[in-house]
Amino acid sequence: MSWIILLASGVLEAVWATALGASKGFTKIVPSIVFLVALALSMGGLAFAMREIPTGTAYAVWVGVGASLTIVWAMITGAETASVIKLLLVLGIVACVVALKLVSDAEH
Repeated sequence: MSWIILLASGVLEAVWATALGASKGFTKIVPSIVFLVALALSMGGLAFAMREIPTGTAYAVWVGVGASLTIVWAMITGAETASVIKLLLVLGIVACVVALKLVSDAEH
């Protein structure tokens, strides 16, 4: 269950990061509210997951999922240019997240 919550929290990290950019320095109300709600839920989920997953692993997975989804969303929406090298680098992050999960399972 902790891993599912951790992954959901990583998704919410991408949501709050994207909303933060869309808030234009907290001058737009709806993205600012989305940012605050997603941030609280993301941090709460991360804290919950850290009860069973070591801090370093949980944090790395949380950041990896959030960063990967944030850049992919930016490329899909056209906010950032897409390229083969960027996609390969994002896949590298995803591979590292999966590897951390596998190593974590092997230790238990």
